[in-house]
Amino acid sequence: MIKLAIRKVKPGEEHHLRAWMAQLNSRRAEVRATFQQEGVRHEQAFLLSTADGPVLIYAVEALDHERAAAAYAQSTLPIDLEHKRIMRQVLGEAVPCDLLYECQAETAF
Repeated sequence: MIKLAIRKVKPGEEHHLRAWMAQLNSRRAEVRATFQQEGVRHEQAFLLSTADGPVLIYAVEALDHERAAAAYAQSTLPIDLEHKRIMRQVLGEAVPCDLLYECQAETAF
């Protein structure tokens, strides 16, 4: 299942967010270790420029998002601790949105 988080980026923090995402790209082995711990299969992060400032769209694919969130919350992996700290620093409020369409295959292909 895919889950999206859509959050405003705090003023003046876009460069920190971009730098952190670049670090994640260069630390894929560590990121994949968190995936194994959390049951995550895939993540993507998009930065959207809006008239009200940048917005981060974070997509996560996992079999069980509640399990993934609990594992992330309890994680002591250095990359997770760093990720939590940086996300608190750079992200503002959630952007409200309406889910207009969703459909899943009944069985895996």
